[in-house]
Amino acid sequence: MHSAPSVTYPVGRSRFAGFAMIALWLLGAAAVGAWWLQAQTPGWRTVVACLLVAGSGCLAAITWRSSPVGSMAWDGEKWNLSAHQTPSGGAVAVALDLQQWILLQWRAEAGSQWLWVERRARPERWDDMRRAVYSRPRPQAPGAAAS
Repeated sequence: MHSAPSVTYPVGRSRFAGFAMIALWLLGAAAVGAWWLQAQTPGWRTVVACLLVAGSGCLAAITWRSSPVGSMAWDGEKWNLSAHQTPSGGAVAVALDLQQWILLQWRAEAGSQWLWVERRARPERWDDMRRAVYSRPRPQAPGAAAS
């Protein structure tokens, strides 16, 4: 069985994730707006709902803007993430695979974070990236640990 090739792939703010957040926020805002319009006398509940929608929009924007920007590299044995000028080793797990976009959970000693990778970032290396996120590390050769 062959393992996935070494690959370095850019990570950063995903337009797809940004558009998805905007679409979900607009749906929530529309639902609260419809509730506000249908209420005979809008009360504290509708005001709280409006504040929550506004707060969730701000939180989504802050989260998107603070997304890690850099690159992740697979060398056949381990993953490295170089984001915000701080390289670190860790592991990835596929959370959502939409063929053109993959949502990854980056797990490191410092904690975990979510990363979007997109085909459009480097289409010529996309297949290598997909193979790498689904591959297992190469097994160590017998006696390699002893030397």
